[in-house]
Amino acid sequence: MPLLGLGLWKIGKDVCAETVFQAIKAGYRLLDGACDYGNEKQVGEGIKRAITEGLVKREDLFVVSKLWNTFHAADKVELACKKTLEDLQLEYLDLYLIHFPIAQKFVAIESQYPPEWVHPDDKKMVLDTETRYEDTWHAMEALVEKKFARNIGCCNINTNKINDVLKYAKIKPSVLQVELHPFLAQEKLLRYAREHADLQVMGFSNFGSLSYVELNMATAEDTCFLCEPVIAASKKYNKSEA
Repeated sequence: MPLLGLGLWKIGKDVCAETVFQAIKAGYRLLDGACDYGNEKQVGEGIKRAITEGLVKREDLFVVSKLWNTFHAADKVELACKKTLEDLQLEYLDLYLIHFPIAQKFVAIESQYPPEWVHPDDKKMVLDTETRYEDTWHAMEALVEKKFARNIGCCNINTNKINDVLKYAKIKPSVLQVELHPFLAQEKLLRYAREHADLQVMGFSNFGSLSYVELNMATAEDTCFLCEPVIAASKKYNKSEA
């Protein structure tokens, strides 16, 4: 797994294919995507163009995607993975992660895709209380056995949850992805992952919580100093537009 990758969250569909192509052209080899980002078709177009034009071969890339909450039921995991592979125009993923440790009520792909947090019929977030994380994990293991994913892992879980997974996993998680930056160093989690779980840790929002500011999930004070000029410029722009 490359040490540096391109995170695909919030890259607009209108520019995503070109962004992915240019990133590969510039030397990026890890592409970190997800069903929930809503742009996997465009990511696939960028990858296909890069391969077609001879910039890379498929095996040169490390492509990551994530299982969304509404596909946690054991009989829905493969369905979700195949949809992602279809959109990306790939035969396998290098890494497939469980996006959140939250099982939600299933949403048919034909009904709404990506399913997002709010159920389209119930108009609210609806949990799936019948599905256990263990059930989802064993379905993820089946993806490796069927060669749809070469590695599997987890996102946004703590040491207790990691310990639980290790107790029942036939195929142990390869990667843990969590928010990781100077304001959220996660020292105990990193030590546990390294010393007890043999997990590689992939960090997101590495310069702070800038990604969350526009969603009203963070403030400028929550972010790293490297991001403060960007936030200041963003506020000035938004004020002038208003």
